[in-house]
Amino acid sequence: MKGTYLGEFEELILLTVGILNDDAHSLAIQKELENQSGRQPMISSVHKVLVRLEDKGYLTSQMGGATSERGGRRKRLYEMTAAGKKALSLSKELRNKMWNNVPQVVWEGGKS
Repeated sequence: MKGTYLGEFEELILLTVGILNDDAHSLAIQKELENQSGRQPMISSVHKVLVRLEDKGYLTSQMGGATSERGGRRKRLYEMTAAGKKALSLSKELRNKMWNNVPQVVWEGGKS
């Protein structure tokens, strides 16, 4: 298993897989991420991160059924693992802890 650190885009992809739940395939992930964040990620970038997250053990995938709108081709569906859920939880805890430790004076226009 590769390192357990989550980069920002990896975190966003994992969150998007969670949002989509049973319909988390690469194109849906790309579209939902665009809807949620306003970013327009390239499908190749989404694919690379999905592979990396699988290598880290944060996602699993399986082939779904063939569909007529895809000319009989099957979709690869992604699901978050327990390790992926834990990684997201730890990332959220760290971010919240750090946000909470920023002095209020920073937000009130104190020292620049």
